[in-house]
Amino acid sequence: MRPQGVFLSVLMFGVAGLLLFMYLQVRIQEQHAGRVERKREQKATSGWGPVNVLQPVPRVRTGGDARAHTTNQNLEFHMPEGSKEKKENPERFSRVLRETRPSQGEGQPLGKTTESAIKLVKKHPGAKNLSKKSRGMSLPPDTRPLNKSLVQDNKWRRADATQERRRSFLQEFCKNYGGASHPQTHLFHMVSRIYVEDKHKVLYCEVPKAGCSNWKRILMVLNGLAPSAHNISHDAVHYGKHLKKLDSFDLKGIYTRLNTYTKAVFVRDPMERLVSAFRDKFEHPNSYYHPVFGKAIIKKYRPNACEKALNNGSGVKFKEFVHYLLDSHRPVGMDIHWEKVSKLCYPCLINYDFVGKFETLEEDANYFLQLIGAPKELRFPNFKDRHSSDERTSAQVVEQYLTGLTRTERQLVYDFYRLDYLMFNYTTPFL
Repeated sequence: MRPQGVFLSVLMFGVAGLLLFMYLQVRIQEQHAGRVERKREQKATSGWGPVNVLQPVPRVRTGGDARAHTTNQNLEFHMPEGSKEKKENPERFSRVLRETRPSQGEGQPLGKTTESAIKLVKKHPGAKNLSKKSRGMSLPPDTRPLNKSLVQDNKWRRADATQERRRSFLQEFCKNYGGASHPQTHLFHMVSRIYVEDKHKVLYCEVPKAGCSNWKRILMVLNGLAPSAHNISHDAVHYGKHLKKLDSFDLKGIYTRLNTYTKAVFVRDPMERLVSAFRDKFEHPNSYYHPVFGKAIIKKYRPNACEKALNNGSGVKFKEFVHYLLDSHRPVGMDIHWEKVSKLCYPCLINYDFVGKFETLEEDANYFLQLIGAPKELRFPNFKDRHSSDERTSAQVVEQYLTGLTRTERQLVYDFYRLDYLMFNYTTPFL
């Protein structure tokens, strides 16, 4: 073969190879782009991504079954940024916490206490995580003035003054804290714990162990589903399908109700709520919490556990329960009965019009019923929903449980609930 022919053949093969290489490269880039786009679509429709208010979004599944209370997330262990300093100088660290809160009572009015709380919480990892979620969605702006035209007598002056003080405190805290402006948490998840009563235009965010059972009874009466709150059983309240939740509506229905209905949340001292949940779920027979949570807790946190305890999950100790709570690698997920209010009701993202407290539950609840124009004969029930013979979980009872923890463990439990303590102006617990 002539040299010119060989050269032309090699040149043609080279050009063909180059074209084939360029073609394959384009194909690979197209396939990669397609995979990225599919991942974005899956994230957008997974129920946890940013909300697109122009398109319907699948809602988070919720159910009456007790298993719906568990979130299968191993949440971060909220060790404060100053944990290194705390280990080196625990006295100084605890003193800083105590100086941000009054020693007794509900707390102090706005002022230096709020400023100190803001500075403290901004250093908290939970604050950073919540702030990252605070972009890209429009929720109702500031709380509206309460409509007090339906309040008929003057005996509610104290309750009204207390309510305005709490609302102002929470609003000012969230404003300075910076986690309230543009939430990016999925809307349907944010409102998944909010119950709807359309007749009186009420939205109630459920906080377990803060009077929620009796509040759901009240909502059923307001809805015309029962003549009296006293005749509704525990199972009907918690496992019936009588009440609607806000995440069962479409986006328009959610936004309309958030903008026009009276939004209420009732909270409780976090330590009291934690101890109350432990007593209810682990110190009494329970066909769900013992085999699901109890067995896992005993297996991981009790050295040399006996076979009987490992098999039935009964007899969990409070210290073991606390170790589970603080573990960043929990063997089972979180549960709404001891989840933080800041992650149940998002009080810095949803502007609640009414902030009630378990410590003044009856007065707050009956004042709220006046505000919404409830029937005059309807009063908030004060009976204990279950285990009525047990002593109520009070500050004295909590102190007994906390004595079984080390000072460091008590401090870490406080750190876990710190946002709740600061948002609702609760005093520092027994550290």
